[in-house]
Amino acid sequence: MTDHPAPRPQTRETVVPLRAPVPVASVQGTLALDLQPRFDPPQPASGGSHAAADVIAIEQPLRRGLEQWARRYTQAAVEIVGGDRPVSQLLRWTSREVYENLDRRAQLVARAGRHHPGQGRVQPVRPKVLGVHACFLSREVVEVSAHVRYGERSRALAARFEATGQRWCCTALEWA
Repeated sequence: MTDHPAPRPQTRETVVPLRAPVPVASVQGTLALDLQPRFDPPQPASGGSHAAADVIAIEQPLRRGLEQWARRYTQAAVEIVGGDRPVSQLLRWTSREVYENLDRRAQLVARAGRHHPGQGRVQPVRPKVLGVHACFLSREVVEVSAHVRYGERSRALAARFEATGQRWCCTALEWA
């Protein structure tokens, strides 16, 4: 005698998936982001008088003054590199290393464009500093990012300014 399993009763069962199938994608070299929405409003910074990126609290008049000065400095720096100004105009507010870097960049651009640096050449597109953001590391040290527009193109500049006596001095200037 052979044992056969008893036949199952015929019922219609439907499996309902909890989630729709998603194709597997490679995540090699990508950032893992939390894409869940946030429903709580952002919390204001304590005191409310400084930007979230500041390391120390700083009063608004000092921040505004430094950002206006940094805007003028970066505008002059991009005009020096473009050949519109002589590098000597920033000598007083620039460390030796940054001064030499500005001079080298101005020479390279002048050589590529077949002009003499700092002689006020006529450019088809003039650079314009659109935005400046400062991060105060202390009352004597500030790091600044600047957005510069060249016609339809944009560049970024990062600078570090340190207070020396009664003035700010640019001790680092990076171009991106």
